[in-house]
Amino acid sequence: MTAFRSDFLRALDERGLIHQISDAEGLDALALAGKITAYVGYDLTAPSLHVGHMTNIMMLRRLQQTGHKPIVLMGGGTTRIGDPSFRDEARPLLDDARIEANKASIKKVFSRFLTFGDGATDAVMADNAEWLDELKYIPFLRDIGRHFSVNRMLTFESVKSRLDRDQSLSFLEFNYMILQAYDFLELSRRYGCRLQMGGSDQWGNIINGMELGRRIDNMQLYALTSPLLTTASGAKMGKSLGGAVWLNEDMLSAYEMWQYWRNTEDADVGRFLRIFTDLPLGEVARLEALEGAERNEAKKILATEVTAMVHGREAAEAAAETARKTFEEGALAQDLPSHAIARGLLEEGLGVLSAFGPEHAGLVASTSEARRQIKGGGLKVNDVTVTDEKAKLTLSDLAADGAIKLSLGKKKHILLKIA
Repeated sequence: MTAFRSDFLRALDERGLIHQISDAEGLDALALAGKITAYVGYDLTAPSLHVGHMTNIMMLRRLQQTGHKPIVLMGGGTTRIGDPSFRDEARPLLDDARIEANKASIKKVFSRFLTFGDGATDAVMADNAEWLDELKYIPFLRDIGRHFSVNRMLTFESVKSRLDRDQSLSFLEFNYMILQAYDFLELSRRYGCRLQMGGSDQWGNIINGMELGRRIDNMQLYALTSPLLTTASGAKMGKSLGGAVWLNEDMLSAYEMWQYWRNTEDADVGRFLRIFTDLPLGEVARLEALEGAERNEAKKILATEVTAMVHGREAAEAAAETARKTFEEGALAQDLPSHAIARGLLEEGLGVLSAFGPEHAGLVASTSEARRQIKGGGLKVNDVTVTDEKAKLTLSDLAADGAIKLSLGKKKHILLKIA
């Protein structure tokens, strides 16, 4: 671990959030000398960010906690192109209305992590459409494009990996890294921004912007990336068996968020506590050292702390209590995720394979997976193991509170309720 002098870099280092720095000594000195402004950019390709984005959001949080100013850059302009980095094919192009709707939805998340306002260290939210929409093509090519070597751009992994697999890379996508570099230059001019942060897969794009600032404005800019996180078993952060682990509560409930972190692998508990919570490092070390059944208590604390940061303390504690009642008392907690179905489906008889599938509960991805789970004893209805794949759910399966509890294993549950 490098002996950084500034609180900012020391906090990132202690929390395991540093992968590469363009000039560690220079950035450390700058952060030590006074307030620095840094940004992370987010494309608006979906109505919500997911858990995979939390690493960089926490970097902005640590920046603000140590007395510096964060910029959240919404990619209202660059989303119209789509980042080609490490993708096999082009992203679907979104229309302006969808991009604006996604931006409005994503904005809700950041107020949980950062303090916005007009103060010296208050966070700023910007949108690169402000300057990218106003660019004139010929002047942009003359003033900005001439600083980029196509030969060098072709060597970046984000481009090279696509071409090596003989996947088409459109000229539109090829421009993405130039526009992202221009964002850094523009933020440097508008806000005095000296640092861009991002995941390790963004290193080449960030370096482009850093070099553009030096060439055009003779400005010393810096790049800092975090490790691209995977779980101990190699799974990518932000994904679960049910799909993306979204940060917006209207796309993923607080209970489901809590369960995602409660299911953390043993080997990841300490690392995730450092990165994704504000718990003191001494407390993290204590929890990381727990073994056996006590390790589950550390996982519950991790789940509650992260869920509190994303959805609020009250929602996190309610989710923890729902889990306790469901698993420890065997009760049918009404705070479990639910899916509404028409009464007529139960009057006719709803096939159990369909009930567990993506059309309804979504606990399994297909009927074939449901069959495999039944053979292995993995599916339950009202806590009773399903043994017949031809079984049907009827009105008689409704509990006194009007719900049917479907379970996949011990930790995934959905309540079917009549709409």
